[in-house]
Amino acid sequence: MSNAKLILEGKEYELPVVKGTEGEIAIDITKLRAQTGAITLDSGYGNTGSCKSAICFINGEKGVLHYRGYPIEELAENCSFPEVAYLVIYGELPTKQQLEEFETNLRQHSLIREDMKKFYEGYPPTAHPMAILSAMIGSLSTYYPSGDGEDLDLNIVRLLAKAPTIAAYAYKKTIGQPFMYPRNDLNYS
Repeated sequence: MSNAKLILEGKEYELPVVKGTEGEIAIDITKLRAQTGAITLDSGYGNTGSCKSAICFINGEKGVLHYRGYPIEELAENCSFPEVAYLVIYGELPTKQQLEEFETNLRQHSLIREDMKKFYEGYPPTAHPMAILSAMIGSLSTYYPSGDGEDLDLNIVRLLAKAPTIAAYAYKKTIGQPFMYPRNDLNYS
């Protein structure tokens, strides 16, 4: 692709032009400061792409959100949450067999450790459920510390599977009701 030219204080600089995932054109300013000493100002980051991504494309002005090239409206209408999660994680919609295996894995990992329930006792009844959810999600790493590539898929499944349980327990804590074990006979939603 071509370059863009920037003239700053009488000096000309060439900046690479790259094409985005949806064909949009971007000027790569990665080396701008090193070359010119200048930085950019984009209040609210309305004109800034933070990274190259094959996972997500957003154009807020036009109301466009795509995951892996699929419009969010199409995914919301035709897919379950586990199907979309699989798409985001693995880059393609699952086959029937892949989806069944993925959903089975989610069901098998929905329980949290019994001693994690004690953590909830430390939160006041007025604690916001999202604050509790955030703290409890973070605490999962103390039980599943491996961050290497081998366990990545398993840790992703654990997080997705345990999040609804953690959220439900957080809600139950704030309304003063006892915790209930997750029902694995129900679907993820």
